[in-house]
Amino acid sequence: MTGWTGSAAAAPSRTRHRWGRFVPTDEGHTVTTLELLFDLVFVFAITQVTAFMADDLGWRGVLRGLVMIALLWWAWCSYAWLGNQARADEGVVRAGVLVAMAAMFFVALAIPEAWNDRGAGLHAPLVLAVALAVVRLGHLGVYTVAAAGDSGLRRQLRRTAVPVFTAAALLVVGALLGGPAQTGLWALALVVDYIGVYAAGAGGWRLPAPRHFAERHGLIVLIALGESIIAVGVGVTDLPLTVPIAATALLGLTVTVALWWTYFDVVAPVAERVLREQPAAQRPRLARDSYTYLHFPMIAGIIYLALGLKKVAQYVGDTGSHTLTDPLSATPLWALFGGAAAYLLGHLAFRERNIGSINRPRAVVVLLLLLAPLGARHLPALAALGLLTLLLVGLVAYEVVHFAEARAAVRREAAEHH
Repeated sequence: MTGWTGSAAAAPSRTRHRWGRFVPTDEGHTVTTLELLFDLVFVFAITQVTAFMADDLGWRGVLRGLVMIALLWWAWCSYAWLGNQARADEGVVRAGVLVAMAAMFFVALAIPEAWNDRGAGLHAPLVLAVALAVVRLGHLGVYTVAAAGDSGLRRQLRRTAVPVFTAAALLVVGALLGGPAQTGLWALALVVDYIGVYAAGAGGWRLPAPRHFAERHGLIVLIALGESIIAVGVGVTDLPLTVPIAATALLGLTVTVALWWTYFDVVAPVAERVLREQPAAQRPRLARDSYTYLHFPMIAGIIYLALGLKKVAQYVGDTGSHTLTDPLSATPLWALFGGAAAYLLGHLAFRERNIGSINRPRAVVVLLLLLAPLGARHLPALAALGLLTLLLVGLVAYEVVHFAEARAAVRREAAEHH
């Protein structure tokens, strides 16, 4: 049968397990539209986290936000690995992804009440904990089906199940207890999950489609960067468009473009090439370190940056509460510069893990970003954003000029490969 469904000869090979059908991936596999749809739920969740921290603007809100970001990131990573083992849009994996998407949507809806249930309707912390448990445990179940015939991968999944089940139990118990106990148990769940999965090793994992894995993480970085743009718009939704608001929007967009440039111009294609050239047995370890763990500070940094951008927009736009000369308070100021610093720190670690060297200009800019809040605490909010823009655009301009030949070679090779 031809036409919309394609020919039988062109159809991917399917494997049947007693619990369902799945389609293994190969070297040429790329990101599916269902995975992109899954990411839309994820971006809604991180938008909720940004709003959650903006409503509880202090170190408590920042730390709770970090816990939520880490929980969301680990759930997302689980399905990035699953989609590399078997096509996310086929068979039992499609069903598992759709269930996980629904559960993640409930997680996102519960985030505003994650620590302070409003008392009407469902108990939001428990909904969040149970929904996350469904996401993680469902992932293990579907992955086990997709690992049919691979005893090494099955053993890896059994080892991984121990920290996953423990973390899920801690989340549920914490939600039931509430208060400081909830924060402590949820933080402990993260420690158990992150350290436990790492301690389980990477020898049993498989990474048949390195291009898919690199592309998957590049797209989530792009989606997170989109949140930084949205944050500026949300911050001034009910305010008239003025020159200061327009300036904030332009500077915020420039910052986002600079962060996009630092990742996608050279870093992303080099990392994909390194991953692709690794022997099959070594790929999972490099993928785990470089993408699952070292992309976390990048994503978290973007979300904190979005919080800072949102508050700058509110400071310059809401003239009833602030004047144009008001400096940012401590939390949004550190979120603004610290978020960008965390993002670039992730880049430094990513490069060191992949090619064993440090990008010195970026290390210098990270140091400047960490020191900037000390000098910018008396600057007007818009001027602080201008300083951040200057540092990031200056970094991009320096790299374009001083690494022109190497940059051209990397981009030429990436274009030829794709």
